[in-house]
Amino acid sequence: MKEKHTTGWEKEKREHFNDITENYDKIRPNYPKELFSDILDYSKTNGNLQPLAGGKEALEIGAGTGKATTPFLEAGYNVTAVEISYNMADFLQNKFMNYKGFRTIVSSFEDAELENEKYDLIYAASAFHWVDPNIGCPKAFNLLKEGGVFALFRYNFIPADGDELYEEIQNLYEKFYRLHYKSSTRPVKDEYGSPSQILHRFGFHDLAEFGFTGITTNLYEKSWLLDADEYIMLLNTLSDHRHLPDENRTALYEGIRKAIIKHGGKIKESNTFQLYMGRK
Repeated sequence: MKEKHTTGWEKEKREHFNDITENYDKIRPNYPKELFSDILDYSKTNGNLQPLAGGKEALEIGAGTGKATTPFLEAGYNVTAVEISYNMADFLQNKFMNYKGFRTIVSSFEDAELENEKYDLIYAASAFHWVDPNIGCPKAFNLLKEGGVFALFRYNFIPADGDELYEEIQNLYEKFYRLHYKSSTRPVKDEYGSPSQILHRFGFHDLAEFGFTGITTNLYEKSWLLDADEYIMLLNTLSDHRHLPDENRTALYEGIRKAIIKHGGKIKESNTFQLYMGRK
């Protein structure tokens, strides 16, 4: 039988978030305040250093549980959240029920029916890699007002090379994860702004390919401590971990749990947050 070709953008691969809404909101990291400040500052002008006119309309792609929604609502934007998971859409509607300028659309971004040239800001937080960029980028461009901003951001785990606990966990990944996925090594921080890493993280080489200008990349770092249960909960919100064969995932989690407990019961989680923006 011929193997089915997959792109990574299949809708069924995005729908697993339906099952982990509460844990996702509880354990996924919050984005740095500086990241939102930089988006808002960048969005204040239309490229000619003139204030944007009219009401402020924002569109969030793959809003999840609203980890990146509040700062824009509090900055005065009306936010339309497109979210494919109906459980997460319900969670969002309850979470932001007191904001008159908030609404949800249960749909993939590709299929959502939206008005062209309506939005001052379109953004996606750890979500755009689920969208076919050859559909999503032109669509975002058309939906934006002239001078509007397209902001993509996500986070990447920082390897703690040389740390005894980290190296022990990497041995578990070699045995139960990498042999299954045949994954490559993670990039160093200095590579995150390169075209190859923009492609790897967001699915395309350069926003300029789709007509955007004023393109910029910013990086931020953040660390916090998790106990063994919290760390396993975090890993189990990651689609690649959830899609491991059951025996691989069980063995990986059990090994990681034992390693964390052996090394004092806490693990330091460090991330680089990557912001990539352009203007219509």
